[in-house]
Amino acid sequence: MTQAGRQGSPRNSSGRKGPERNSSQGGASRGGAQGGGFRGAAGKRNAGFGGGDRPHKAPKPREERFVDPDEAPAGQQGGASDWKPAAPSARKPAARKPGAKKAPGTPGALKPKARTGKPGAAASRAFGSERFGQNLGPVRKPSRKRGPRGPVPQSEMHDADGTRLQKVMAQAGVASRRVCEEMIAEGRVEVDGQVVTELGVRVDPKNAVIHVDGLRIQLDENLVYMVFNKPKGVVSTMEDPDGRPCISDFVRKTHQGERLFHVGRLDVATEGLLLLTNDGELANRLTHPSYEVPKTYLVQVRGPFPQGIGAQLREGVELEDGFASVDSFKLVDSTPGHVLIEVVLHSGKNRIVRRLFDAVGFPVLRLVRVKVGPIGLGDQRQGSIRNLGKQEVGHLLASVGL
Repeated sequence: MTQAGRQGSPRNSSGRKGPERNSSQGGASRGGAQGGGFRGAAGKRNAGFGGGDRPHKAPKPREERFVDPDEAPAGQQGGASDWKPAAPSARKPAARKPGAKKAPGTPGALKPKARTGKPGAAASRAFGSERFGQNLGPVRKPSRKRGPRGPVPQSEMHDADGTRLQKVMAQAGVASRRVCEEMIAEGRVEVDGQVVTELGVRVDPKNAVIHVDGLRIQLDENLVYMVFNKPKGVVSTMEDPDGRPCISDFVRKTHQGERLFHVGRLDVATEGLLLLTNDGELANRLTHPSYEVPKTYLVQVRGPFPQGIGAQLREGVELEDGFASVDSFKLVDSTPGHVLIEVVLHSGKNRIVRRLFDAVGFPVLRLVRVKVGPIGLGDQRQGSIRNLGKQEVGHLLASVGL
């Protein structure tokens, strides 16, 4: 079939015969053919146009809408030709701002808006702006039964030759002086065991004992508090006559001349936390059994570890120097042939952890002390010594009633 025959076939037409379509395409008025001749599947789409004999009318040109200058939007002046749509606001919605979908703290993320409210609200916690040390949260003080306490007269603790209390607190790094005044007014400050709410109180920094939210403020700058992560093979003494590695080999030169006490002892094969300080009263209380300062150890023994041994250690085991037990027992990890256990106890007897596990038939393969009272090693590397933060010192002093 020729090309013309294919074009005129009913199969390729829009419901009309081929010759009629070709004649309409060849008519003098092409506009009329387009208006009345083409219907197709659109059906009524071109129903407004007449048949092929009807002259085609060109559509009217679109007229521009007249804009009255008096009715133009605010800020737009001039006639219709000068008027332009108002520019979109330069302020983008929060969802369209760069970095809106990024997690807070990641590079390019939006910075959180500063909180408005009471001055110093962000730093109202004692030593809240401290950069070093660990934030140990609120102080857990033992519950003590006290009778109703009335207001304390200012004259009982006021020292006319002393320093204003808020100034002493600010110099100790508690917070700004203005925030310290708010703490005093809120009844959060104690001087020598008495709550102070008056801003005019003066104290002697050398003799006054000040607590904020239960945290003792250490005003003696000569006192040192440090944490040593002892490696295996180091002797827990400051000097060793046999020439073995000892604590003084790791102490910085700035503290070489000071007399430091190591709180407790760790045998040569035991690793982990040792507290170093020149505060004799604190060292005595931390080691005295009456204060029952808890110590946390990680113990590695050979596995498998049968059930019932933990309960036996909690109930107590008879040793050569008396009855001993652990305060808590927790299985941390288990691998083929080895078991890692966390135990907490407050006893200060020599090699107590090793002797307890020997008594139940599981000699210790590795022993690490990770915590003493509220102070933990965290991610401190072995062989390093770091100074405690002021919050940590306050918690440590509070744990023994100082």
